Amino acid sequence: MDLEQKTELVSDALEKLYGAPEPDIEEDVLECLILTVLSQNTNDVNRDKGFAVLKERYPTWEEVLDADVEDIADAIKIAGLSGQKSRTIKNFLTWLKAEYGELDLEFIREMETKDAIPLLSQHKGIGIKTVSVTLAFACGRDVFPVDTHVLRISKRLGFVPSNCTAEKAHELMPQIIPKGEAYPFHMNLIAFGRQICDARKPKCDQCPITTHCLYYRGEL
Repeated sequence: MDLEQKTELVSDALEKLYGAPEPDIEEDVLECLILTVLSQNTNDVNRDKGFAVLKERYPTWEEVLDADVEDIADAIKIAGLSGQKSRTIKNFLTWLKAEYGELDLEFIREMETKDAIPLLSQHKGIGIKTVSVTLAFACGRDVFPVDTHVLRISKRLGFVPSNCTAEKAHELMPQIIPKGEAYPFHMNLIAFGRQICDARKPKCDQCPITTHCLYYRGEL
């Protein structure tokens, strides 16, 4: 069995378990990008709290752009790494306004994925995962974000080498995922990683895909 066949079998098994989620392509693209920046190295709850405080203090992106980096950091401090993230947000908004004249990213919807990825990922603090999440979640693109859960499970299943980095996995995984399945597969792997394939104590007795798992067979 090749990796493409194996990935399809795992994807089908997880869809039976969790369904086939679809992205909310009406989500504002810039808002999605900023939310994803805030999500780095934290959980969804703290990300959302940080974003809520940011928008409460600065209702428009113009106001965020005009704010001091230190004040932005204070608003998003619950999301962690606030100094780094505030600089990323401020620098990106500054570039967006200078380059396009307004704080709006909806034009990304009209761009080819191959052009949108380097355009967005050229900015410090905005890597391939952040760009992939933005394109998949807000634009409905068939791109595959790799987070901590996805990388761990992909290694355990042998989709990528055991020493593979997240950056390299972003290159390798799209080559073996069935066309049109990137978003549901990503979301289902996250759910699977949180509920069953835990980092420290995976619930292998509840797992529907142990026949495909190198970790379960003791090969890792």
